[in-house]
Amino acid sequence: MENRLKELRAERGWSQADLAEKLDVSRQTVNSLERGKYDPSLPLAFRIAGVFALPIEQIFSPDKGEAA
Repeated sequence: MENRLKELRAERGWSQADLAEKLDVSRQTVNSLERGKYDPSLPLAFRIAGVFALPIEQIFSPDKGEAA
């Protein structure tokens, strides 16, 4: 799964630690999400969408080549 977390976080001037605190996860989790090494659980995806006030679909998308 691809995501826009790094871009959205940077637009707001937040560090990975700032975002981690808002999501109640570790900074390492945010790093893994941004690098595409970890796909969030559905509850975490909804928390992320809430923090950025965006629909999940505007943050996450299937990898190229994956079925949508």
